[in-house]
Amino acid sequence: MAATRYRRFLKLCEEWPVEETKRQRDLGVFLRQRVAQAFREGENTQIADPETCDQMYESLVRIHTNYYKNKYPRLKDTSFTGVTVEDCKMILATDVLKQMEDMKKGTWKKLREKFYAKKPEEDSK
Repeated sequence: MAATRYRRFLKLCEEWPVEETKRQRDLGVFLRQRVAQAFREGENTQIADPETCDQMYESLVRIHTNYYKNKYPRLKDTSFTGVTVEDCKMILATDVLKQMEDMKKGTWKKLREKFYAKKPEEDSK
């Protein structure tokens, strides 16, 4: 029975998209890592709690197939702020978040990073 569960999770991992714009923060990548950890021995892995495993799988399938989005359709594709899904995806991209983080840095810190070859942590030693 563990072999069947393993194959189902593998199929789900294959179908789950990976968003390249969310490096190090993508749910698809995280899912693949967790499946690899949980099924270290592949089809021969012994599952301690099969019911919980099946519940997790069913929950992930509902997320992947947009079950609740389809069950409870929205009138508009925007939030109360008026931001569209495309705008949210762009704002949450790793590169944009890094640019925003760089904008938050003060002038002194930017100059320090630019002109010092060593890291600021090394200065305090």
